[in-house]
Amino acid sequence: MAKRSDKLFPICTLDDLAADPDEHIDDEEGEQGMHSFDGQLLRRIAQYLTPYTGWVVGALAITLVGSFLGPLRPWLVQRGIDNYIVVGDLEGLQYIILLLFLSLIGEGLLSFAENYLTQYIGQQAIYDLRTTVFRHVQEQPLSFFDRTPIGRLITRTTSDVEALSDVLSSGLIVALGDLFKLVFIAYFMFTLNWGLAVVTLLVMPLMMWVTFWFRNNVREQYRETRKQVSRLNSFIQEHVTGMHIVQLFNRKEEEMDRFEGINDDHRAAHLQTIFYYAIFWPSIEIISNVALGAVLWFGGLQAMAGSALTLGVLVAFIQYARQFFEPIRDLSNQYDTLQRAMAGAERIFGVLDEDHRLAEPDDPVELDEVKGKIEFRNVWFAYEDDNDGNPDWVLKDVSFTVEPGETMAVVGATGAGKSTIMNLLLRFYEIQRGDILVDGVNIRDLRLRDLRRHIGLVLQDVFLFSGSVERNLTLNDPSVDADTMERAAGVVQADRFIERLPNGYQQDVKERGSSLSHGQRQLLAFVRALLYDPGVMVLDEATSSVDTETETLIQQALERVTEGRTTLAIAHRLSTIQDADEILVLHKGEVRERGTHQELLGLDGLYRKLYDLQYADQSGPLSGAASGDGELPEEVRA
Repeated sequence: MAKRSDKLFPICTLDDLAADPDEHIDDEEGEQGMHSFDGQLLRRIAQYLTPYTGWVVGALAITLVGSFLGPLRPWLVQRGIDNYIVVGDLEGLQYIILLLFLSLIGEGLLSFAENYLTQYIGQQAIYDLRTTVFRHVQEQPLSFFDRTPIGRLITRTTSDVEALSDVLSSGLIVALGDLFKLVFIAYFMFTLNWGLAVVTLLVMPLMMWVTFWFRNNVREQYRETRKQVSRLNSFIQEHVTGMHIVQLFNRKEEEMDRFEGINDDHRAAHLQTIFYYAIFWPSIEIISNVALGAVLWFGGLQAMAGSALTLGVLVAFIQYARQFFEPIRDLSNQYDTLQRAMAGAERIFGVLDEDHRLAEPDDPVELDEVKGKIEFRNVWFAYEDDNDGNPDWVLKDVSFTVEPGETMAVVGATGAGKSTIMNLLLRFYEIQRGDILVDGVNIRDLRLRDLRRHIGLVLQDVFLFSGSVERNLTLNDPSVDADTMERAAGVVQADRFIERLPNGYQQDVKERGSSLSHGQRQLLAFVRALLYDPGVMVLDEATSSVDTETETLIQQALERVTEGRTTLAIAHRLSTIQDADEILVLHKGEVRERGTHQELLGLDGLYRKLYDLQYADQSGPLSGAASGDGELPEEVRA
C-alpha cells in the first residue's frame, strides 16, 4: 500500500485524476447487504416524522375523509339511477345531485389541505435530515475524508436526501390514503353486488405478480442508478477542482473520454429503469381493462338473464372498476418514489452509520487559559497499515518539549512527518502510542473545541470560502467584532491591501479566494488565526509560497504575534526559523537532531546538509552536501 502524504490537505495531482474512478467511488461497502431491510429502512425514515406527529395525525384524518368521498360518488350515482331516475322522482334526483356536488367540493378542499399539510411536514423532515447528515459529516475526523470522495458526500447531502423528499412529503400519507380508498371501494362493491365484486377482483393475483416482478427488478436498478449518479458527481467535482492540472498536462481529450464512459454508464442505468416501467405501466393498464370488460360481460349476462341486477348497479360497478385500479396505479407510482427513497436512504444511513468521531472525555479538564507548554512523549503514529497489515509508521517514538513562549521549528525532507506533528497536536488524527500534552494535560482529556480554541493554525495551502473578506476572517462568529478584526489585520499588516480593495472588508473573494494573490490569502490566514488570541501558534510552511516582499511582511508580523506565545513552526525555508529557540530535525519519522541553528550547523549532520543544499547557489561549494558528481547524499534523497 502506498504511503500516505503527511499533508493536511493533499493537492490534486495528475496521477489522482488518471486513477480509475471506480477505485474511489464504487466501494459501496455494506450497501449491497441491505436488500431485505425495507421495513427497517422505512422505520428509520419515518423517525424523521416523529417531531411532527400531531401534524401527521391531522393529515391522516384529512386523507381518510378524502378517501371516503371518492368511492361515495358511484354509490350516489347508483341511488340516483335506481331510486329516482327510473321512477321519475325529480326532487330526489336533485337531492342526489346536490350530494354529488358537495362531495366533489369537499374532496377538492380536502385534497388541497392534504397536499399543503403533507408538503409542509415533508419539507420540515427533509430539513432535519439534511441538517443531521451535514452535522454528522462535520463531526468526522480527517481520516474519514481521506478515504471518502467529496463528490460522494455532496451526493449524500443533496440528491440522495432529495430522493426522500417525496416520501416524507406525501409518499407515506398518500399511500395510506390509497389503501383506505381501496378498502372503501371494496366495501361499496360487495355491498352492491358481491358477484360482480368477485369478478372485478379476479385479476388481482395477476396484478400482484406483475407488481412483484417489477419490484424485484426496479429495486436493483434504482440502486445502480444512484451509484452511477454518485460516480458522475464525484468525477465532475474532482475534475472541476483540478481543472488546472487537466489543462496544464493537456489531458482534456483523455478526461473527456473517461467522462463520456461514466456518463454512458449513467444513461444505461437510467434507460434500464425506464425499460421496466415501459413494461409495467402497459401491463397494469391491460389488466385493469380486462377487469372492466369482465364486469360488463358478467353484468350484461346477468341483466339479460333477468336477474335482480339493476342499471344503476352496473353503472356504479363500471365506475368502481375504474376507481379500483386508480389507487393501485397510484400505489405503483408511490412504489417508484419509495424505491428512489430506499436507494437514497441506504446510502444516507450508510454514511450516518459510519461514525468515527474522536472520543470526547467523560470528565473533561477545563483549560480557561493556556500557558503553552507542549510535550510529545514517545509518540507513534500511522495513517494506515502496510500490505502485511502492520502499521506504516509515519512517526516513530517522537519525543520533545516546547516550553511556554518558546519557538520550536520542525524541519526535514518531504514525508519526514513534519505536518503530521501538527495534525496530531490539533488532534485531527488519533495517535496509536504515546501521549501528547498541553500544559501537562493529555489532549485526550480535553474537549476538542477547547483544545483547538487555544491553538492558532496557519497552513501553507490557505482555504477561503466564497463571500466577503470579513466573513472569511470571522467565519460569522458573532463574538468577533469589527474592531477586533481590524486590529488583528493591522498586526500582520493585512489592512494595507484590504483597505485598497474596492469594498474593503466587504469585498467578495470568490470561490477559494481566487480573486486574491497567494500572499494576500496567506495574510488573511494569519488574521483569522490571531482573532482568538491563541496561546499556541502553529505555522505549517506559512511562508513557503509567498514572494519576498510578502515574506518580509509576514516575518515582521511574526515577531509581534509570536511574542509571549508558544510557536511550532514547520518550514522548508531554513531562513525563516534561524532564530527559533530549538530546531527539531526529522528524518523518516524519527527525531535525528535537535538544537539551535548554530548548534545544528556545528554538528555537520543532516541539518547542515539541508542548509548547504538550500544555499548552494550562495555559498559556493557544498560543504559535504553533495559529491563531485552532483548527486544528493543518500539521507537527503531518502
